[in-house]
Amino acid sequence: MSNQKFHITDLIGKIPYRLALAGGWIDQPFVSQHNPSPPGSMVVVSIEPEFRFMDRAGICSSTRSVALKLWNGNIPQNKSREELVRELYETENKGKAEPSGSQDMIGLIYPGINRLDYDYNYQGGVYPCHIESNNNPEIAQWLSRVIHILTVMPRPESYNPLWVKNLDPKWVQRLGQSGKDCFDAIVKMDTKGLGESLNENMRCWGILLPHNFRHPVLTVDLLSLLDFYQCRYAGAMYSGCGGGYLYVVSDEPVPGAFHATVKVKK
Repeated sequence: MSNQKFHITDLIGKIPYRLALAGGWIDQPFVSQHNPSPPGSMVVVSIEPEFRFMDRAGICSSTRSVALKLWNGNIPQNKSREELVRELYETENKGKAEPSGSQDMIGLIYPGINRLDYDYNYQGGVYPCHIESNNNPEIAQWLSRVIHILTVMPRPESYNPLWVKNLDPKWVQRLGQSGKDCFDAIVKMDTKGLGESLNENMRCWGILLPHNFRHPVLTVDLLSLLDFYQCRYAGAMYSGCGGGYLYVVSDEPVPGAFHATVKVKK
């Protein structure tokens, strides 16, 4: 074998992945327009590309693939982050009937831990009216340690989580609040609070978009699996609709889980 230095990013690219934590779906205008007290928030976390995540698993792999092609493997440094988010959003969603939310693009482009505040009255809810970023290395290391990631399953090809929409304003408000609570708990390095914000997020998803985890093409009992981990640890949520990965919040080891490294601004 050659002694030449070779890094995993030579295979998978240097653009980060992202974790979407509590508040997901509030970035979609069809959800945020029902929020009686905007803005509602969600949290995205930039992740170092240290290994290849599964596709179709809520890790933003499809948006990341578009970004890798669009920018030849690296995020450009000659434009603002806002410009890059809009460029990537427009490229990926051109001609799509059900566009990806802008949290996908922001999660790849903004380093650190970010709270995205969405208000339907601001640009139709497509982009956040405010982004609150935290790049504190101590907080990033803590979050990398307390989030344990379990591989579950990629969502099936024929799966559509939007067959049923119960967009009750009360639950939309709770969803947006779960993102605020999530960010606050992270900044305080509060394991219990972080876990509860993820649990609340899952309660909201269960009401608003019940086919996220109850769907005839799903082959795993996702809700029973979720309940097992929520009962034994501080909290848990899925990385996306249909399963993907399960994020478990715990100060103690979780059997079979791995960690991802939060990427902060240098």
